[in-house]
Amino acid sequence: MNTNHPKIGIRPIIDGRRGGIRESLEEMTMSMARRVAELYHDTLRYEDGAPVECVLADTTIGGVAEAAAAAEKFRNSGVGAVLSVTPCWCYGAETIDMDPLMPKAIWGFNGTERPGAVYLASALAGHNQKGLPAFGIYGRDVQDLDDRTIPDDVREKLLRFGRAAVAVMQFRGKSYLSIGSVSMGIAGSMPDAAFFQEYLGMRNEAVDCSEIERRIELGIYDHEEYERAMAWVERCCKPCEGEDCNPEHLRFSREEKDAVWAYVVKMTMIFRDLMHGNPVLARMGFEEEAAGHNAIAGGFQGQRQWTDFRPDGDFSEAILNSSFDWNGIRCPIPFATENDTLNGVTMLLLHLLTCRAQLFADVRTYWSPEAVRRVTGRELTGRASGGIIHLINSGSCTLDATGRISDAEGRPTMKPFWELTESDVEACLGATTWYPAGREYMRGGGFSSHFLTRGEMPMTMCRLNLVKGLGPVLQIAEGWAVNVDEPIFEAINLRTDRTWPTTFFAPRLTGHGPFRDVYSVMNAWGANHGAISYGHVGQEMATLASMLRIPVAMHNLDTDDLFRPSAWGAFGSDTEGADYRACRNYGPLYR
Repeated sequence: MNTNHPKIGIRPIIDGRRGGIRESLEEMTMSMARRVAELYHDTLRYEDGAPVECVLADTTIGGVAEAAAAAEKFRNSGVGAVLSVTPCWCYGAETIDMDPLMPKAIWGFNGTERPGAVYLASALAGHNQKGLPAFGIYGRDVQDLDDRTIPDDVREKLLRFGRAAVAVMQFRGKSYLSIGSVSMGIAGSMPDAAFFQEYLGMRNEAVDCSEIERRIELGIYDHEEYERAMAWVERCCKPCEGEDCNPEHLRFSREEKDAVWAYVVKMTMIFRDLMHGNPVLARMGFEEEAAGHNAIAGGFQGQRQWTDFRPDGDFSEAILNSSFDWNGIRCPIPFATENDTLNGVTMLLLHLLTCRAQLFADVRTYWSPEAVRRVTGRELTGRASGGIIHLINSGSCTLDATGRISDAEGRPTMKPFWELTESDVEACLGATTWYPAGREYMRGGGFSSHFLTRGEMPMTMCRLNLVKGLGPVLQIAEGWAVNVDEPIFEAINLRTDRTWPTTFFAPRLTGHGPFRDVYSVMNAWGANHGAISYGHVGQEMATLASMLRIPVAMHNLDTDDLFRPSAWGAFGSDTEGADYRACRNYGPLYR
């Protein structure tokens, strides 16, 4: 587990006037700071499951000297975002945080005895004048001066800022690793270094696919782990191997299939080692390989050059994206098939916000109720009644998405990895069939996971796209993974590739724009892939996007609940247009 996490700095701001005013507010101000720190520690997690850490300023901040002392402490303590709290009037420009790279928010106490809200407005105005966007947090209802509770609406905004800030802190300074190059002309496979650097503070690393073959041929992997992994595959995967759907002349022999299993297990280990490093390799004499590329997300080209020759990455991608493998339950690793970097990054953002595994899928087909009726003779019902989007892909779909994990009420769910049990893992593996890859597509063979996601899970489908002259934009569609009758699934499955995993998705409709019906959602989607997270987390994604100066191009969220920096309100009354104008005005965070 990482012991050097980035932290949230808490800044207790106070009226600096001595002789009665400051002294009367010291305890209340520090109490606000401590309560927020406790809230964050008890509620928020890093991706490795550890509670989020906060650093409090040593004293309340009543002027420039104390603000500078707090900033120095934060620099020395690994702080990556700051939250200021105050119950009273303070000296705005003297006490604000001035670090332009630091996500920042201010909670101004809503009380009548002291003007915390007045300071909040003044400080936000100062931030806006200086071009330092900050989130403002102000409770709806007046509290008594001695009230030590955090109201629900304040709590929600504190947590929304905290989740987004923790995500930003974790990927800043990390790498996205491309294994291979561009897959089949997919635009998202072409890493845009300027986007990664300027908007995310990340670097791009690249490794040629020949490195996989080199490491396998020279034995540059943990051989003890390999034996353990193969024993796990023999026990958990091979018994669930599906029939070979290839034409007779393209079917591998049993001996050849066993060799493919061995190869894809080694690929999985090598992908992970390339990303994270592995100290075992150093003890084997491979110090350079042991270092890894400091990658927090990655992707594999696969098609075509590699898969025309060697096994595909389907097994490796599915396992990396899952919350378990032969080593047990562990943090999922966001990993994109076809090296779709933009979808891989979207998966990363969702993963860091939710601490859950993410689905990667083709946004494959819109099935209208009429088309389903014509093809199957049956009716879509429930949340699926307005039509469904068929999400399916051969590679990076996490096994967590089977929907076989249940919550306390027996409903399908996807848990953070630290909440998983061995029975959850067994349920996911038991619902998965490993089909030999279609060799007309994947000449080198491989094994693809196959399952049907059990509904009704709340889901959020997102996608980052790059638009020439505009930059990155984000799409958000909240909805549900839905159930359909087995005969409907069987008929649809036979019309596509029946060896791949399927999720049927029904977005929540608003009756207007791209969400007037399900067809419009599919028709407006900006790329061939989507990243799908458990839960309705669109609001959190919108907050995170504003922190990164990325506008939201399409969403089905309640605009009244969108939480963006205070400055966004100065760019017009049309919420979405203001988002675009604000993001363009401020530009990328790390340019």
